[in-house]
Amino acid sequence: MRRSLALILCLGFGASLGASGVAVADSTTTSTTTTVSSTSSTTSTTTTVPTKSVPTAPLTGLPDPRHMTKDRSALTIKIDNTPEAMPQYGIEDADVVYEEIVEGGITRLAAIFNSRTPTVVGPVRSVRRTDREIVFPIGGIFAFSGGAEYAVRSIETAPVKLYDQSNAGDTMFRSSTREPPHNLFANAALLMKKDGLPRPPPPLFSYRGAGQEAKGPRVKSFVVGFESGYAATYAWNSTTRSWDRSIFGAPDVTATGVRLSPKNVIVMYVNYVGGVGVIDSYAQLIGSGEVEIFTDGRLERGTWQRKNLRHRTVYLNSAGKAIGLTPGQTWVELLDESESVSVTPQS
Repeated sequence: MRRSLALILCLGFGASLGASGVAVADSTTTSTTTTVSSTSSTTSTTTTVPTKSVPTAPLTGLPDPRHMTKDRSALTIKIDNTPEAMPQYGIEDADVVYEEIVEGGITRLAAIFNSRTPTVVGPVRSVRRTDREIVFPIGGIFAFSGGAEYAVRSIETAPVKLYDQSNAGDTMFRSSTREPPHNLFANAALLMKKDGLPRPPPPLFSYRGAGQEAKGPRVKSFVVGFESGYAATYAWNSTTRSWDRSIFGAPDVTATGVRLSPKNVIVMYVNYVGGVGVIDSYAQLIGSGEVEIFTDGRLERGTWQRKNLRHRTVYLNSAGKAIGLTPGQTWVELLDESESVSVTPQS
């Protein structure tokens, strides 16, 4: 492999793994049964009574008993990720967050909302060529601050409703407490009313079934090696059973005081067509490549595959089976093939 990792797989971590494997759970509902037994002096019968199905949110795999996500589309909002943008608003409520490289090697976020709709999200920034590849499988609504002509033309070919500061109305606003261009914010609750399609969006990931363990060696922390000072560190939090995120040498905490700590971090190794950090370059998300998936305190390596723009990306283990995630928020790191992840194993 091209990457230099601190994790040495030959240490025998695999000896502690469960034997149950990973299940694919793309269904949007889960169900249970209740067994009732009655006994008399002459007969004994057992009756299975099905309980009502519990729907799940398509982009997190979490239970959605109130059907909150059923009539909502995906809402993708582009978010600034520079030091000047900190602290950010609303990211803790996103179902999925993609981190992509833009010009100069800095990173920018594409936060996808469906389960929750915060009233303040941002700072909102401009569209990039990679965004079309991200949103094509889920459609819905795409909110941004504007963009270069080539990037706007690209996102116009995606099956999304577009809203920027020129047509957003009261769904976007400027803050007097921030300097431009880091002062534009969006109201996700109002944007969600713009009737994006489809409703609900199709799922992006597969999840483990109840009682099934993640595979791979245990991990204490890892660093996603974005260059130009944008490397992100994730440390396993055994209390919350999630990955505490840090950036720019400090914990990544939102403006409302929430530590960003996703349940899953997917590192996709991709080719940036045109060069890393070059204007008009983009992440090639069609085809296949290597992937590292951090979930439930473990690392499982495999491959990502995507047939075309309309298909979602699938993440497969060495046996060709879908890798199951932990229900909850997922970050997808679009790391260039020339960059690396360093891993510290759990002692």
